[in-house]
Amino acid sequence: MEGGMQKSKDPLHGLTLEMIVQHLEASYGWEELGKHIPINCFTSNPSVQSSLKFLRKTPWARTKVENFYKYSLRHNKLK
Repeated sequence: MEGGMQKSKDPLHGLTLEMIVQHLEASYGWEELGKHIPINCFTSNPSVQSSLKFLRKTPWARTKVENFYKYSLRHNKLK
């Protein structure tokens, strides 16, 4: 591209973990999100802040959330 920046092919480019969690919660709600990704931060007294705290310390759970977000984008399931 002449004189322009290349656009990243990564659908998560420019998104923070907080933005991803908020978008998933707004699209699915905590209960449905907990069914798709059965981790305690989504099923037991869930909140954005408690989820972020857990996901930032737990790479495998963060990967599940990011992959589910990409899946939801591909299948137009996000609001």
